[in-house]
Amino acid sequence: MAAESVPSGRVLSRALARPIHAMSRMLGGVGGTPAPVDPTATRGSSAVIDCALYIDGARQPGQWNYAQALAAARREGGFVWLGLKEPDITELSRIGQTFGLHELSVEDAVNAGQRPKIERYPDMTFVALRTARYVEHAELTESSEVVETGAMMMFINEHFIITVRHGDACQLRSVRLDLEEQRRDLLRQGPWAVAYAVYDMVVDVLLDVSSEIEEDVAAIEDSVFSSHATHRIQRIYQLKRELMEFKRAVLPLQRPLGGLADGQLCDIPAEVRRYLRDVNDHLTRTVEQVVYFDDVLNSLLQARLAQVSVDQNNDMRKIAAWAGIAAVWTAIAGVYGMNFRFMPEIDWRYGYPVVLAVMVSVSIALYRGFRRNGWL
Repeated sequence: MAAESVPSGRVLSRALARPIHAMSRMLGGVGGTPAPVDPTATRGSSAVIDCALYIDGARQPGQWNYAQALAAARREGGFVWLGLKEPDITELSRIGQTFGLHELSVEDAVNAGQRPKIERYPDMTFVALRTARYVEHAELTESSEVVETGAMMMFINEHFIITVRHGDACQLRSVRLDLEEQRRDLLRQGPWAVAYAVYDMVVDVLLDVSSEIEEDVAAIEDSVFSSHATHRIQRIYQLKRELMEFKRAVLPLQRPLGGLADGQLCDIPAEVRRYLRDVNDHLTRTVEQVVYFDDVLNSLLQARLAQVSVDQNNDMRKIAAWAGIAAVWTAIAGVYGMNFRFMPEIDWRYGYPVVLAVMVSVSIALYRGFRRNGWL
């Protein structure tokens, strides 16, 4: 049987492809390892934002598949930083199998409502924290959104850190660029240096949110105690609700971050612990501000309720005063309206104007007395 002929064009294309692939292996790999493009990183439906391999504090060139990057990190003594945004359980489970993540931590990372915590596993540490950002608004209303919250999870190992972001409260692109371009010495400390940078950015944003909320609290305080207080109590309650949501992001973060800064929870490099202590100081200041705002809003709420009660009492006194004045006319007219035959001054020529004059005089006297006592 005659051999099947191959078109010359196909032979030429294959011949050209070999040196191209060889050159890409030389430029993109580490230690001869190829750096193929992660197919999930290019799909629009993928949660992968970025996957980078770091060796001795320097990012290695090329686009990396996270499995190949992890293998290179273990071989070369580096680490992988894999950034994800709102992954589904299927994709994160597939990533978890590659990195050896515990199934419980994978389930927690998919759920954005996790409380800030740190969980240690035999070969990995899982960190969860809540993020927040301030929502700009022209005026505080009964339905204004003041604080938008999200979540950040991290899987930390000697050779990798996986960040899982929910929401847009804190984006990590600026953190990654700062570490790669300005803080390579810190990046040499490994994945915990990235974890510190994430904590630092989250706490700094929380501090900024606290400063913005302070202006809203001051505006409400000025309105409540102004001479013409027209601020509705619903606006105070709305700001208090937003503050409570912000409080749930700030207060539970104290204990896990304090444990990391003291070195009680995880084996963290001493240099990174020093940076974490600084972040913990910033968080402490934020917590103090949040507690202060909560106390102020409680006081404003009570003050506004007291003002409403006082206003209602003033209204009731005004109504009672006018009712007292009207009672004079009602009483006199009621007596003379009983149509008895023998009544004083009933046949007097000037009886009618005299009775009207008495009514007006008594009413004026009552009016002046009520005004003097602050009832009108």
